[in-house]
Amino acid sequence: MVDVFVAVADWFRAIWQDWHGLIRVILIVLGALVLRWTLLASVKRVVNSLVNGLKSKKVVRRQTDSPVSQERVVQRTRTMGTVMRNFITWSIAIFAISMVLGELGVSVGAIAAGAGILGAGLGFGAQSLIKDLISGLFIVFEDQFGVGDTVDLGETTGVVESVGLRVTQVRDFNGVLWYVRNGEVIRVGNHTQGWSRSMLDIALPYDSDVSAAQTMLLEVARKVAVENPELVIGEPEAWGIQIMTGDQVVIRVVQRTKAGKSDEIGRQLKLEAKIALDAAGIELANDKAVFQINTGK
Repeated sequence: MVDVFVAVADWFRAIWQDWHGLIRVILIVLGALVLRWTLLASVKRVVNSLVNGLKSKKVVRRQTDSPVSQERVVQRTRTMGTVMRNFITWSIAIFAISMVLGELGVSVGAIAAGAGILGAGLGFGAQSLIKDLISGLFIVFEDQFGVGDTVDLGETTGVVESVGLRVTQVRDFNGVLWYVRNGEVIRVGNHTQGWSRSMLDIALPYDSDVSAAQTMLLEVARKVAVENPELVIGEPEAWGIQIMTGDQVVIRVVQRTKAGKSDEIGRQLKLEAKIALDAAGIELANDKAVFQINTGK
């Protein structure tokens, strides 16, 4: 039995002496694959756990919390998971390739220097792509906007349908789908984060009873708030006269609303205000007179 173990040991020793370079390369590759599989499985498990927790009905949000949709949070989680998987794959691949080249006797330092020169050239040519990717990462991490948000991105305004690392898809109110490069987004106006405000401006003739009209409009706003408690926040406010000219006065009533609900409340305010003004026999200011005043004619 001892002779058998000695023979096997001698055989392994001979194999190692003849093929130690190839064996090390195989071990490096296998180790890299196992490490990658382990880390990717861990990331996948964490992402799935977060997504399932967000989708679960057990997740209860307070009314004072920012009304971020579950779809947006799920998308951010999955996007960050994708970024982490790509980072893990490329990091392990570069490290394993460097070790394999070292085992083969290739000068890794010379290759790195050449790759640095080539990478600088490619980076200069692809700087707009890199800018888009970096901007996309900040958009996702900072939660500037997400799927379902109504946003103003400068030249494009509409509802976000997809947020990628390079391109954001926005559907405008005419149904056109716009592909916006993230690196071209200079400013973001998000209409559906936190809260919104609906404003009702009524232009009345100069000789109107402003106090009575303002009281009536405030009652109209209170009625709309009572009928839509799930859409409004707090009580409506009368901000009084906003514009006063020789032909008209403009009074304003505002209502704070849940995020993205200002248009819906605004339409109801206009409808109820129209009904109340007609019932009270109050006429609005003449549009022609307003036009003449605004143009200086």
